[in-house]
Amino acid sequence: MSVVYNCRHCGQEIGRLDQRMVDTSMLGLDQLSPEDKRDMINYGANGEVTIKSICENCEESLGSHPQYHELDYFIQ
Repeated sequence: MSVVYNCRHCGQEIGRLDQRMVDTSMLGLDQLSPEDKRDMINYGANGEVTIKSICENCEESLGSHPQYHELDYFIQ
């Protein structure tokens, strides 16, 4: 089973965990609301779990341009 973190804005892979078993509470996923879980976590047919997060570059852009928070996607 792989857990893959991708940036929700630019799509870049941020990181990957390749483990046979993953404790979701250690990843903090149990802290998410049901709505956030639906928005952020995708379970693939092959057992891969993809989590939408934010990369450092996009986080920096959002910090420099706070108006971007109003947009679903700010990278064209």
